[in-house]
Amino acid sequence: CYAGPVFAAAVILPQSFHHPLLNDSKQTKVEVRNDLRIFIQQQALAWAVAMVDVKEIDSINILKASQKAMHLALDALQIVPQHIAVDGNYFIPYKNISHQCIIKGDGKYANIAAASILAKTSRDEYMRKLHPAFPQYNWFSNKGYGTQEHRNAIDAYGICIHHRRSFKIIPAQLDLF
Repeated sequence: CYAGPVFAAAVILPQSFHHPLLNDSKQTKVEVRNDLRIFIQQQALAWAVAMVDVKEIDSINILKASQKAMHLALDALQIVPQHIAVDGNYFIPYKNISHQCIIKGDGKYANIAAASILAKTSRDEYMRKLHPAFPQYNWFSNKGYGTQEHRNAIDAYGICIHHRRSFKIIPAQLDLF
């Protein structure tokens, strides 16, 4: 991503939870993701979404910011998890709770897929809300991701306060703020 905070979610689902369209958020159509978000929030035993802002991402790096967002989401859960299943290959241990890293876990496990849906839909919503103040970047559509359209807008208008400076977007990046 070129712009916007990093989001993470934590979800505890009932054993009986099932939705035939639940999958990795990146493999799910926008309309389905938005419907799944509501379904997950209604059916989950507990869920929480957290974010770490651009300034902190630039200060501590995206990996540490992602880990911090995960821990903040876990902190916000109303139920303490017995075990943590994490998408990917790295996780900083959390409060003596056992965890397992699962590469491409959001395509394999319902809890991880549900967390992926909540994090992505929350981030997308956040970026859409920023769009009216920064329409030149078309965050309503690209959500801050590194699309060619977004690159072209950065070339034309430069970066703004919501762009991640730690992500080298242009070779001789100017700090405008």
